[in-house]
Amino acid sequence: MDAGSVNSTVSTAMALQQHNQNQDVQTNLLRKSLDSQASQMSQLMSSLETQPALATTGSVGTQINTYA
Repeated sequence: MDAGSVNSTVSTAMALQQHNQNQDVQTNLLRKSLDSQASQMSQLMSSLETQPALATTGSVGTQINTYA
């Protein structure tokens, strides 16, 4: 093997290592962003009012919930 081939191989290995590190950073950033969005959505959904239950007596509102 000549020195150029070794240098090329080392250079390629270093570039791949840097690329993998960049991907790890991007993956962690995406994961944190998705976790943050999930937390915000969970808070938003829990803050919504629940729909009223169907009426239990009378002739109106005992079969179909028409709440909109």
